[in-house]
Amino acid sequence: IVGTDAVASRLYDGLTLLQHRGQDAAGIATCDAGRLILRKGAGLVRDVFRPADMQRLTGTLGIGHVRYPTAGSSGDSESQPFYVNSPYGIVMGHNGNLTNSAELQTELFESDLRHINTRSDSEVLLNVFAHELQALAPSTDLTPSNVFDTVAAVHRRCRGAYAVIGMIVGRGVFAFRDPLGIRPACIGERHTDRGTEYAIASESVALAGLGFTLMRDIAPGEAVYIESDGTLHAMQCAQSPSLSPCIFEYVYFARPDSIIDDISVYKARLRMGETLARRILELRPDHDIDVVIPIPDTSRTSALEVAFHLGVKYREGFIKNRYIGRTFIMPGQQLRKKSVRQKLSPIDLEFNNKTVLLVDDSIVRGTTSGQIVEMARDAGARKVYLASAAPPVRFPNVYGIDMPAAHELIAHEREIDEIERLVGADWLIYQRIEDLVEAVRYAKHPIERFESSCFTGEYVTGDIDTDYLEALQRV
Repeated sequence: IVGTDAVASRLYDGLTLLQHRGQDAAGIATCDAGRLILRKGAGLVRDVFRPADMQRLTGTLGIGHVRYPTAGSSGDSESQPFYVNSPYGIVMGHNGNLTNSAELQTELFESDLRHINTRSDSEVLLNVFAHELQALAPSTDLTPSNVFDTVAAVHRRCRGAYAVIGMIVGRGVFAFRDPLGIRPACIGERHTDRGTEYAIASESVALAGLGFTLMRDIAPGEAVYIESDGTLHAMQCAQSPSLSPCIFEYVYFARPDSIIDDISVYKARLRMGETLARRILELRPDHDIDVVIPIPDTSRTSALEVAFHLGVKYREGFIKNRYIGRTFIMPGQQLRKKSVRQKLSPIDLEFNNKTVLLVDDSIVRGTTSGQIVEMARDAGARKVYLASAAPPVRFPNVYGIDMPAAHELIAHEREIDEIERLVGADWLIYQRIEDLVEAVRYAKHPIERFESSCFTGEYVTGDIDTDYLEALQRV
């Protein structure tokens, strides 16, 4: 945020609105009269920042970050924003994953003479940016063109997915997005009596919650620089940008009330339910489904449409304990398995002696799905069908979503009937990839290609091979 008054409390509120994007760590950095104030640590936003911390975070511009660990280890040392003192003093937060991080780290050490102290590719990205800015702006006369030239140099050196926010101490806030726009970022404005304020966030829901009006998404390859006085600059910094947003944002990761690349996540999920119901009717026009029950929370929107188009009842069959974290993010199968029973409790009367269709947004490792099918049977279901609003997740995601090891994916090198047996369902139905794309893009949207590698194995950056994927599994 670049504001007209103190921004710390609004950064805090914005991070709570984005808490679903990362629960491992949180951080806020503000700038006050050329002085940087930084507070970060492991845990949820509410746990990291105490009243005394918020009082120290003074200043009218700042950035905040919630961490979802996909590269590097968890804990305080990996929390963001990261800071370097030269040139000028720069802090940066990053969402995504660099696919050439190891190569860049070698370059930084051997050629750029920069030290990387963690395993985080975000620290690598920060040091690449800092090195290029120092080469382009060796004096105190920093200009917007210096920032844009720096981002162009970052695009030339870095590969992978990266949506970035950063702050140059005493100068302003910058943001940029990789040339394929894999990870989301948007900008909003708020008019006050003291001038216009700007905010940049991963999802529009954070802007709306803070009273900002969504202006637009940051374009693939574009950089935005907002000076401390509120002057806004923007420029395309990539040579061949092409929008290829991550389709898994719409399936699972984003909040339904967000708009990403001009697409309503809520409406996309409604259409996923519609196309999934169409698929069910193609396969079993004379189905015997009595009730559709969502696996909370993300699948509710799709499940509603499935029930409507099948002409059967929609019921809430599971009550969720909201004080348990996401099983998708938890390390270790045993911890994940134990957590499911703590997280969900069935309402027996909605299952008893019924043929139940459970709808989930996606099936990744399959551990949760198997446990839930078992819970439905224990609650008295006569038959348990399971439908996924997404296609089979068969391949690792290398662009910032934590599904790196192929052997952990239940659909990897398995046919659907085998997966059906493993999860214990009487019938397993997946969305087709072409139907998912149709649901998200819809007829009127110009997006030609989505990043959907976890379903198709086709990696949009063109630099992922078997050796890279095998190295990921060894990490």
